Amino acid sequence: MGLAFFEILIVALAGNSLASDEDWSVASRSPDVIVYERARKGFSFREFKAVGLMEAPPEVIKRVIDDVSEYPHFMPYVTEARVISSDGGNRVSYQRIAPPLVSDLDYTVRVSCETHSTPGGKCFCNRWQAANELGPPEKRGVKRVKITEGSWLLEPEDEGRKTRATYCIFSDSGGSMPTFITNTATRTAIPKLFKSIEKQALLPKYLRPVEAAK
Repeated sequence: MGLAFFEILIVALAGNSLASDEDWSVASRSPDVIVYERARKGFSFREFKAVGLMEAPPEVIKRVIDDVSEYPHFMPYVTEARVISSDGGNRVSYQRIAPPLVSDLDYTVRVSCETHSTPGGKCFCNRWQAANELGPPEKRGVKRVKITEGSWLLEPEDEGRKTRATYCIFSDSGGSMPTFITNTATRTAIPKLFKSIEKQALLPKYLRPVEAAK
């Protein structure tokens, strides 16, 4: 299988709606990240995809994304994160976030991790979907997110020294805030997410030699 396998995978993961890949429109653009959005049939919340270049190799960015317990220290709005179970290329993790102006949100997701070798180096794909039945029960004062799914695709650029990252996300917060505020907040938060991960990747613990891609 070639790199096209991952491109097809991202199209599938970017939305289970009937919308085609051409339905994306540019939501925001910066020198480092382009954010796209589109409607998903049956929902008022927008679906988002972002593509950007990160100044670190894919295996380093992969380690940052897999370091779930550290999320509260660098991921925007995350206040609690932990791995519930892990089985090689799969894991179940819980997250609680505290977005501004609304009550806390939480969810449990099942993450599937895949690795593929190409002439330019290794590509990594993490994809997730809600799996609240595998996590802790709902808490008073915390809104449970019932629908959340997305993916990270990490591809080598500049002979493996940099990463072309593609991030897809669709989440329905269940009416915890007005739709237009949620969509606007997501457009704003995604570029910050890319910067936060890129900054975290500079820490020495993520620069160790590759042992095994998870």
